[in-house]
Amino acid sequence: MLLRLGEPASPVPAPVADLLLQHIADRDNMNTATNPASRWIFPGRRAGQPARPDHLSALLHEVGVPAAAARGAAIRQQLLELPAPIVADALGYHDKTTGRLLRETGGTWSR
Repeated sequence: MLLRLGEPASPVPAPVADLLLQHIADRDNMNTATNPASRWIFPGRRAGQPARPDHLSALLHEVGVPAAAARGAAIRQQLLELPAPIVADALGYHDKTTGRLLRETGGTWSR
């Protein structure tokens, strides 16, 4: 299974692929005539469109996943593995922001 979050598509490990396939088989919001064959993992209310980010965030919040904290933790983990300017460019952050987060995280990248 490949997951396209950008280019190129990324391979999905077997345990996660199994969960995604199970989710696709039991997706909500598939009763309208415009959505039955939707290619989106999380289809939106409009034909051919994915669910809105704020809607997905609310769903995560309902099941107890703090999306903002998870996003922050993911960015900090990336900063431990990659130089701050690369993370800033990839995620659309200002390089001063990623530099500050790197210092807070205790990373060692100097350039």
